[in-house]
Amino acid sequence: MAKKYAMIHDNNLCIGCQACSIACRAENKIPNEVYRIQVWIQGPNQHADGSLNYDFHRQSCVHCENPPCVKVCPTKASYINQDGIVLIDKKKCVGCLYCVEACPYKARYVDPVTQAPDKCTFCYESRLSRGEQPACVTVCPTDALIFGDLNNPSDKISQVISRKITYQQKEHLGTRPKMFIVPNTQGGKIR
Repeated sequence: MAKKYAMIHDNNLCIGCQACSIACRAENKIPNEVYRIQVWIQGPNQHADGSLNYDFHRQSCVHCENPPCVKVCPTKASYINQDGIVLIDKKKCVGCLYCVEACPYKARYVDPVTQAPDKCTFCYESRLSRGEQPACVTVCPTDALIFGDLNNPSDKISQVISRKITYQQKEHLGTRPKMFIVPNTQGGKIR
């Protein structure tokens, strides 16, 4: 059976430290002007009991099963590989940037060095192909990121999704994103 890689971002565990973004930048040699992943911090939000909390939103490719970026690519440079990861073949890319415009998650950018579209690949080329976890997952100090194969019921990601409430951003668009979010129920509370 083919793999179906996905990720969970647990808003209750995320502290907004940006270690994931820094690890991604270092692992994938991302220029300073752009990013593949970033954590946006929202808050503080005050609750009725006087406590404050923050919400953390991971901004990156969500590796849709039905990706608009792949559908609009005239040269098939954007594609889904055998493991369900959305990738870009830069040799086939003609620089039309339709994929950048088509992404409803605003996860693609133009690399200022290569002038080609780029995005999160779950570190497919550099780490995953060697059997390693994505760089962002390995450095998360609170284990807010879980990565794995949804087609493997014994994989940690499958177990967490089966027992925790999760949602997917903009799932009403029919893109079937493979980034699952555990909503913030108390994370980041401070007094």
